[in-house]
Amino acid sequence: MSSKSLTLLLTFSILSLIGCKSQESAFTKKDIASAQKLIGLEFGEQAIDTLYQYLERNKRGYDSLRKFTTSNETFPAITFDPHPVGYEPKLGRVQHDFKIPADVEMPDNKEELAFYSIPKLASLIRSRKITSTELTELYINRIKRYDGQLLSVITITEELAFAQAKKADEEIAAGKYKGILHGIPYGVKDLISVEGYPTTWGSAPYKDQVFDYTATVVERLNEKGAILIAKLVSGALARGDVWFGGKTKNPWDLNQGASGSSAGSGSATAAGLVAFSLGTETLGSITSPATRNGVVGLRPTYGRVSRHGVMSLSWSMDKIGPLCRSVEDCQIVFDAIYGYDSKDPSTNRAEFSGIDRNLSDLKVAYLKKDIERDTTSSRGLNMIKALQTFEQLGVDPTPIELPADYPYAVFDIILRAEAGAFFDELVTTGAVDIMVEQTKGSRANSLRQSRFIPAVEYIQANRQRRRLIEEVNQLFKDYDVIIAPSFGGRQLYVTNLTGHPAISVPNGFDKKGRPTSFTLLGNLYDEGAILSMAKAFQEASDFHLRQPPLFSAKN
Repeated sequence: MSSKSLTLLLTFSILSLIGCKSQESAFTKKDIASAQKLIGLEFGEQAIDTLYQYLERNKRGYDSLRKFTTSNETFPAITFDPHPVGYEPKLGRVQHDFKIPADVEMPDNKEELAFYSIPKLASLIRSRKITSTELTELYINRIKRYDGQLLSVITITEELAFAQAKKADEEIAAGKYKGILHGIPYGVKDLISVEGYPTTWGSAPYKDQVFDYTATVVERLNEKGAILIAKLVSGALARGDVWFGGKTKNPWDLNQGASGSSAGSGSATAAGLVAFSLGTETLGSITSPATRNGVVGLRPTYGRVSRHGVMSLSWSMDKIGPLCRSVEDCQIVFDAIYGYDSKDPSTNRAEFSGIDRNLSDLKVAYLKKDIERDTTSSRGLNMIKALQTFEQLGVDPTPIELPADYPYAVFDIILRAEAGAFFDELVTTGAVDIMVEQTKGSRANSLRQSRFIPAVEYIQANRQRRRLIEEVNQLFKDYDVIIAPSFGGRQLYVTNLTGHPAISVPNGFDKKGRPTSFTLLGNLYDEGAILSMAKAFQEASDFHLRQPPLFSAKN
């Protein structure tokens, strides 16, 4: 269980005194008649007369329900399943042998280490050319030096980090090397709980919130010997790049936000403040900041990575994945965090395999119309060049389209209704009013309006979602990978609804020197295919090796 945020409790008390809380006042038949307009229905006067007693009983039920406390970790009894009818994932655990190069030497300028890949850092640590403590100190010093410009870090977990690094150094010296992540510093999005440290969710009402347990993903990285050095900015309650401390910046252009909501993960990784990071995605929050900040973002299949100890925005859409400077680093981190967790009912034991496939073995398609919508901007031109690179690598993709005949305008209520349920107390007490952003498009306003989504429409939207799942999976039967623009078209929306994996890969820069990307989509549980194809692209390009000038090792 979590300890309540002192700020939130104080706010609740004040708002209760002034009457800003859910009311148990009576309503009239005239209220029912007016409410019909919100849902597009119209019952006659006699029907409303017969409805009144029923609705009054419903409201008494709502009022009684709000008197019960529900743990953050309680999933709804209705658990989302992304599998098409009859689908059974291949189960098992493949042992991946990630190669650690033997010939890595310390650079003349130690700051270069901040941009080294995980295998290169692992080589230096395993050979004891540098200690984990020294590397941890280097990254923490960079945070202290640069984050004032970026606002990507909420909390430096300094005491924990140096304790973990000291332990790693002792283990390695004693010959107890745990593998490629042993001694490597990283950061996590501040939706992910770490015992004893604030987990603020990027929002003012929760800025003092501390949990007395640690999220499963962090525990799994602890087991591998990785070093947690920072809690990284989440846009307020997983929306955008604005939090209670300001706006997180893109290290390639400090006049631009880092995009959200894994803003801190994208910005800090790109600027060399952490070796890698974890983010979360519901509707673009890994792929968008990965694109904006010029890093690789892997959004795994729904249910791949445990969300125990992580804020829920949408139980049926949330995913956790790595943001790294290379595809290979994403492979390594994902391999460490995926898998079944008894504390998260959405997880399973599906196999993760095939991470180094030959491109000639992959059946590839591309979203031709979505790509051709933009062929003149820097983003569009870089997309075309990426396709040309794949063609040079022997890929001959087939043009396809994603399903179009669906009520896409309504699917967003799934996310919004589920978010409304998780943050019920925030809204009913009125504490939502102290969130920083209060615009029409803000998270605060989204949570308020969620109270007006009918349960029937939520169920109907999910029935249409089931149809979409079946059709998209039928499409994927013919292909291993689909090449798509990161933005434009509906791929981001569709695949987040269906639970398919995606990876965002840097493919160039625009006229202002800001990164662009493309996205690869894969079959359920086949992250290996998109990782293989993305890795081949990076081996044929150098965009992932570039450093933001203001934060490069040369400064």
